[in-house]
Amino acid sequence: MTGVDPGRLDDQQLMKELEAIHRTRHDTLLYGSNDALRVHNERMAQLEGEYLRRHPRRQIAHGRTRAGAREREAAVERPGSAGVW
Repeated sequence: MTGVDPGRLDDQQLMKELEAIHRTRHDTLLYGSNDALRVHNERMAQLEGEYLRRHPRRQIAHGRTRAGAREREAAVERPGSAGVW
């Protein structure tokens, strides 16, 4: 494992680690070696898994669900619709 076990991080540290790994994701995907991307994937999965374990009932935004996405698509496809995002 790379880094501190996510289960040992307090909530603030966990959020800081999640923010950092998401911030570096794009560059790792585009410019990192296969090994760097593998390690990044593993660490991100560990951190996100710990977040989900701690917050199983987190608030889910309707627009971030499949149903919400379908509603947005339907609104854009209707003639005269405003297509609100």
